Amino acid sequence: MAASAAAVCLASALTACGGAGDGGFTAVGAAGGPARTPAARPTGSVTLVPLDGAKRTRGRPTTTAASGPAGPSGTAGSASGPAASSRSAAPSAPHRNGTPPPASGPAVPNSPQPGASSASPAPAALTWSTPTREATDQRWCEKATVTFVNSGGTAVRSGTVTLGTHIIDLLGIDWSTIKSTEPLPTPIAPHSRTSRTWTVCVDDWRVPLGMHIETRVAAVDWS
Repeated sequence: MAASAAAVCLASALTACGGAGDGGFTAVGAAGGPARTPAARPTGSVTLVPLDGAKRTRGRPTTTAASGPAGPSGTAGSASGPAASSRSAAPSAPHRNGTPPPASGPAVPNSPQPGASSASPAPAALTWSTPTREATDQRWCEKATVTFVNSGGTAVRSGTVTLGTHIIDLLGIDWSTIKSTEPLPTPIAPHSRTSRTWTVCVDDWRVPLGMHIETRVAAVDWS
């Protein structure tokens, strides 16, 4: 720019010095030379230097396209932000009575309670042993002990045991049997055992000298 200004001033001086009579003129170009062709446009990039000294970029300035509508502060918004995701989720429609719909998801079956069993307990199963006999000071009386075992799943609540006392002579002949009924030692819990001892006596005249008695289990009734 400084060189251009100097050239203008020099041309003005030459014009002032050569002027006479009809007016001055300025010789431009070589005398008798070929006609000048118009200047061609530049094919490369152009560097613009402003007078205020501000920094400019070379070539066309680049612009950044906003990816969404400007917000309240003038900045460009983003279509993929939280607002877009909240607009894409449609609220569930309430029921006609105004209550919200139930939460969706796979149905969970009711799990069984710990320790609960759907099967019924097994009934009571009672067995008993052969009486253990013990003599007394009278030959027409003796002690008989019976053991009862409940191997079932339900307790024995009630019942009776029928004892048969056999009268036997010296030769082992069974002359008669005297029965007596006693209550069971209830309750008898499942998978448990219990014992009971009874003193069994018959009429003394039924057991003469030299004879004895033997007590055995005749029957058991239980429930």
